[in-house]
Amino acid sequence: MTYALAPRPPATGPLAGLGVLVTRPARQAGGFAQKLAALGATPVIYPAIVILSPVDRASLDAAHAHLASYDFAFFVSANAVEYGAPAAAHWPATLVAFAPGPGTAEALAAVGIHRVRVPATSFDSEGLLALPELADVRGRRAVIFRGEGGREALAEALAARGAHVDHAICYRRAAPSGGAAGLVEAFSQGRVHAVTVTSSEGVDNLWQVLGDEGRALARRVPWFAPHPRIAERARGHGLEVVATAAGDAGLLAGLVAWAQAHAPQ
Repeated sequence: MTYALAPRPPATGPLAGLGVLVTRPARQAGGFAQKLAALGATPVIYPAIVILSPVDRASLDAAHAHLASYDFAFFVSANAVEYGAPAAAHWPATLVAFAPGPGTAEALAAVGIHRVRVPATSFDSEGLLALPELADVRGRRAVIFRGEGGREALAEALAARGAHVDHAICYRRAAPSGGAAGLVEAFSQGRVHAVTVTSSEGVDNLWQVLGDEGRALARRVPWFAPHPRIAERARGHGLEVVATAAGDAGLLAGLVAWAQAHAPQ
């Protein structure tokens, strides 16, 4: 795999002159890279996770065929929307959609699924479970659109509250298949000043592919993580971590605050 250096924007804005590594899956990296560029940064894109279709579509096809039988539908990520959301024309009017954060809600709106419930506390499964309408789900039916091997906390909690829960496996994750020579070169040449990570698995994949030289270089720059679990995973590798608020807005605000604090006086 090769990394891609986004077109260099004008050197203006609060992130001017800052090279920021974007590690999210390829089809999601572009939008965030554009937001970085609008603030003056130079995005460097290296997807640390590859998203693929599931080997077995049986659970997804079954969920699509029986959508009208469900009361709640949960999409765990934008990937779940991209690979699992049915056509809006097939979405039952009575089916309530839930997303763990604004990014996933925006992805649902983009495919025509609106009035999505989003947590008011933390943007994760725990935040979803804190929503008042999920306090008592006895006898209700829920389907969770997710990837292979995802967390079980949401399903287990809903089942414990009395819901019948099905899973619709709509994608699988894989590590990058190629090397990272170009990325290591970007670190060594001082073109990467900050790293953004949006999943614990992505942290591990990137750490693995960097090799000894790349790891030593990566320890010299801050890693920005929008969730405590991701921050903890990065710290486990001995990295300097800046924990930010959730979502793109949180990452961007964290980057801007860090850049302002470290600007030459």
